[in-house]
Amino acid sequence: MEKSLLLLTKLDTRKILVNARSIQTVESNPDTVIILSGGRKLLVKESLEEIWKLIQEG
Repeated sequence: MEKSLLLLTKLDTRKILVNARSIQTVESNPDTVIILSGGRKLLVKESLEEIWKLIQEG
């Protein structure tokens, strides 16, 4: 079962919760950019691989 909320860190060190089901894509170039289904983009400190592991651990 996949987690519905992911605890992530924005580049300014603020913690945010992101609904995993609203993630459309995750890019690493070199910063990690999460693109949500509504088109909003989030830059986070976690790597693409770390986000993948968080989703899989659920």
